[in-house]
Amino acid sequence: METINTTLLIVGGGPGGYVAGIRAGQLGVPTVLVEGAAPGGTCLNIGCIPSKALIHAAEEFCKARSYAAETSPLGITSAEPRIDIERTVAWKDGIVKKLTGGVGALLKKNGVKLVNGWATILDGKTVEVRPEGSEEATVRIRCEHMLLASGSEAVELPFMPFGDRVISSTEALSPREIPQRLVVVGAGYIGLELGTAYRKLGSQVTVVEAADRILPAYDADLVKPVAAALGRLGVEVRLATSVQGLDEEGRVRVRDASGVEALLEADRVLVAVGRKPRTTGWGLENLMLDMNGRAVKVDDACRTSMRNVWAIGDLTGEPMLAHRAMAQGEMVAEIVSGKRRHFAPAAIPAVCFTDPEIVVVGMSPQDADKAGVEIITASFPFSANGRAMTIDSTDGFVRVVARKSDHRIIGWQAVGGAVSELAAGFTQSIELGAQLEDIGATIHAHPTLGEAVQEAALRALGHALHI
Repeated sequence: METINTTLLIVGGGPGGYVAGIRAGQLGVPTVLVEGAAPGGTCLNIGCIPSKALIHAAEEFCKARSYAAETSPLGITSAEPRIDIERTVAWKDGIVKKLTGGVGALLKKNGVKLVNGWATILDGKTVEVRPEGSEEATVRIRCEHMLLASGSEAVELPFMPFGDRVISSTEALSPREIPQRLVVVGAGYIGLELGTAYRKLGSQVTVVEAADRILPAYDADLVKPVAAALGRLGVEVRLATSVQGLDEEGRVRVRDASGVEALLEADRVLVAVGRKPRTTGWGLENLMLDMNGRAVKVDDACRTSMRNVWAIGDLTGEPMLAHRAMAQGEMVAEIVSGKRRHFAPAAIPAVCFTDPEIVVVGMSPQDADKAGVEIITASFPFSANGRAMTIDSTDGFVRVVARKSDHRIIGWQAVGGAVSELAAGFTQSIELGAQLEDIGATIHAHPTLGEAVQEAALRALGHALHI
């Protein structure tokens, strides 16, 4: 068996792991990264990137169908469109291949040794790696620092395991054909993003949610435009309804809050009830680390309870966001190189790529109320924004939340077309400690959606210009 010695060993090549590797390489830290699949992890291979590609393709197809139906307000008409889903998936896979190949090249460029295979932890200094399809380990790696970045996996319902017609988001992102009837279990962001895409691709979609509204993690005002859009698309939403399993004919058994049961016809069932840290099957238990529920417990430098063993990303629990993992990975690499760092971001943006999109950064009015913070808050609707009108996307608004005492901005929320692109500015303003006056006095380009950001700040100060 080959033995490799290194300073930093990274288990997992997702966004957190590969960014940690690149930064460690830049800093001259001898680094080995172990990954069983293609570099990039869930995000690049079967998550963020392919889902947004499928969402875009579905949106373009939906627009083309509206042109054929002569319902476009732009006056555009066309012949009835068709979609070759195999070509669509091939296009999506091409994007994934380009990005994962780029990650591999960056690791190589910065001197990181990439070991393809599945790691099993023996102790806090040693792992063994077996290649895909092999039962025997062929490489043993010893290290001074071990960084755990195993990511997360889809939660499976015990009475409805994945297989055959029951699929996770992984299978949903590589369809061989568009199902006539799709039942989505769970109205969180994954279920609604993919459910909306499939509806735009032509499926009859029914969403089943145990809570009494969709996107229960978001406040009601942000969710209203999304719920309205689902209605216009013809997506059936069954709220306060629990899934009981499949009957003998493959129909989905559901029960509403009053106890009435029903059967839903389904060619495919997408189970999207959440994700959990990937903690089993690779020897994590051998380290006997302190845990925080299902997640590995870490401090503000991502240290675990074992010296020189670190953990980042989804393995450490919520928020399970690729950009959080990236920031943590970069930080750990710098600490290992000798720098002094800790993880204390003022805000971490969260984006829901539904139609319309939702962005949440920092505290909402409800969060501030629970924390006992007196606030000023104001919203500016996209119906009063010129750019939103010109792209036919006037549903939604931008909302700012600021401390009443000093007008310091502590939160932003937005819902609308393409508002994901506002997330960076929102986060920067909070990280830099901006006040309402700073945003209100900043010249925003016209015509852009960003003008709604300035107008929200001005409205909070009592003198919005365009409403």
